[in-house]
Amino acid sequence: MKTNATVIEKSNIKVKKPKIYKVIMHNDDFTTMEFVVAILNIVFNKNYEEANKIMMEVHKNGRGIAGIYPYDIAISKANKAMFMAKNEGFPFKLTVEED
Repeated sequence: MKTNATVIEKSNIKVKKPKIYKVIMHNDDFTTMEFVVAILNIVFNKNYEEANKIMMEVHKNGRGIAGIYPYDIAISKANKAMFMAKNEGFPFKLTVEED
């Protein structure tokens, strides 16, 4: 005897959203404001007004958030920005913190 029975399996897979991380810019006395704005524009895709606002926050408060991303992207952007700064002779520092 043949049957055309269908088996349905129920899956209880729960998908977690990936953790997000803040890329933090730190103020120093040597990196120029123009360079910080350029990094925010080139690496972090900020428009001029947004980049200028973040740069002033870094200047006044000692640190500011350049962007919020999944871990791999945050690390990649921070490393790219610091590499560009090193090539220009600036001691510019960025860190990545869990949001």
